[in-house]
Amino acid sequence: MGVGLVWTSLAIYVLIAVAIAFIARGGMGRGMSEYFLWNRSMGGVLAALSYSATTFSAFMLVGLAGLTYAGGVGALGFEMVYLSGLVLVAFFGPRFLLVGKKYGYITPTEMLGDRYGSRAVAVVTALASCVFLIPYSAVQLAGIGYLLSGATDGIITFTGGTIIATVLAIVFAYVAGIRSVAWTDALQMVIMVITATLAVLLVVGALGGFATFFGRISTEHPGSLSVPGGGYFSFSVFLGLTLPWFFFSLSNPQVSQRLFMLGTMKNLRRMLLGFLVLGFFYTIVAVLWGFAALVRFPELESADLATPALLGSDIIPPVVAVIAIVGILAAAISTIDSVLLTLSSMVARDVYGNAPGRTDERRQLLVGKLVIPVIAVLALLFAGLQLDLIAVLAVSSSAGLLVTVPAIIGAFFWRRGTAAGVLTSVIVGGLAVGYLEVTQTRFLGQASGVWGLLLAVVLYVGVSLLTRAPERKASEFISYLRGALKDKGAL
Repeated sequence: MGVGLVWTSLAIYVLIAVAIAFIARGGMGRGMSEYFLWNRSMGGVLAALSYSATTFSAFMLVGLAGLTYAGGVGALGFEMVYLSGLVLVAFFGPRFLLVGKKYGYITPTEMLGDRYGSRAVAVVTALASCVFLIPYSAVQLAGIGYLLSGATDGIITFTGGTIIATVLAIVFAYVAGIRSVAWTDALQMVIMVITATLAVLLVVGALGGFATFFGRISTEHPGSLSVPGGGYFSFSVFLGLTLPWFFFSLSNPQVSQRLFMLGTMKNLRRMLLGFLVLGFFYTIVAVLWGFAALVRFPELESADLATPALLGSDIIPPVVAVIAIVGILAAAISTIDSVLLTLSSMVARDVYGNAPGRTDERRQLLVGKLVIPVIAVLALLFAGLQLDLIAVLAVSSSAGLLVTVPAIIGAFFWRRGTAAGVLTSVIVGGLAVGYLEVTQTRFLGQASGVWGLLLAVVLYVGVSLLTRAPERKASEFISYLRGALKDKGAL
């Protein structure tokens, strides 16, 4: 693939995306709600496309394809667990939407701080999100680096690819906040689905068609069609990977914050249905992509090179390959943008804004904008470590956020939950996950997320029972939701 074609395609994409981002500025108001939440009026179809682009990112055609290459059909089950986890959005989505409008929350961590009557809760959960989501952003940057480097035979270096992505992410986030990100997301998702589907059909066709394709897999790589197959997907590995993925929509604030953006229950339903359809279809495409790489290039040095190897081969026409590259890059940038906006809003609202005398929204917004490039550069530095197996790294980052799940569920259903319970579970649980990840310790053979979640549940419940709950706020919060859900009707 000619590097000139790659640069030309990137330039065209950037021009179109920047133009869309600036068009999105039209009619944009001022304030935190406008910049970070689209004034709580995002439509359902746009939300589905944006949610899909943000969630799938480089993870799918680079990460999930690589996981399929390494572990076989178990990767399909792994991703299906994530899609089944959307039942949490169906259940908790209306609750986020309603309390967001009622109390004017900008971030999920602000909601937790208010519900538990503690500024410390908002600050600590915001900082915990930063600690685990910056590496998650780095995973997206690494995916782009591997992709561009592999597809151009190193002419565009890994570092060059990550720098390109970082600059674009900062630009899109700055232009019009979530408005520009959502509209560019829609463009990115359309490009990604169409080109990835076309590319995988071309690859399977070149390998002899679907019958021959699966026949070769069953003959040459029989372990890939069963679980644990070659031994990669043992029960403990599968549990460790899928647990953070099932709770992803609750634990990851860049996802749950989007529930504050939807104007109506109808839009929430549309977002969910659209995402489920796109998610299922794109999962099948990504898994087929990984199997195709296994058949065509069975001796790759790293599973994360599966997609770059296919795109750089002679199987796929250069034009299709380069458009697919742009689609994957665009989706990864979408994820980074969402994380940048969410973390910057948390720092501005929950860390800076929680100090006495810092309630001015204009100053908070300014702080949020100043934080965006700082977070992006930190993610870029982390990506430079070039750690292996993107899918596993993405899940490891999400494992740390599992420790917030008990506090989130308790906020909506348990009046006895206390700030002390939240702080203890998040801090101790987060440190435990961090230690297990850094030392690569698998206590009793289980992953860090399993122990982090169990520890967080025990500490949240145990400490809450020993301390005093904010009874007035808890009763007001939960009673309001019961009445509002009865009036509006649940999904």
